[in-house]
Amino acid sequence: MSDNMHKDETGQRRVCRKCLTAEMEEAAYFENLRAYIESLDEEVKASHAAYMERLALCRECGLLLDGMCRACGCFVELRAAMWKNACPYDKWTAETDKNSEAF
Repeated sequence: MSDNMHKDETGQRRVCRKCLTAEMEEAAYFENLRAYIESLDEEVKASHAAYMERLALCRECGLLLDGMCRACGCFVELRAAMWKNACPYDKWTAETDKNSEAF
């Protein structure tokens, strides 16, 4: 088991929530990021349509590199996941009317 993997009280392996990214294996880090996005409360999540549109726009952007925006440093999947967020470079905007159909 790697240094950043620990067993919880049930004996299951989990990623250490207190580890820094430099201490985590890359795959574990991205699994942790995806799990965090999935666990967001429904009231803060963007609608599925907005999320997918935002990611499509980020994919077309020349500033995207390994899931991060080279201009602002955000993980685009995390920024796109929340309805109130907007691209700081005006590629996409915040949702003004929160749709109940979160992803």
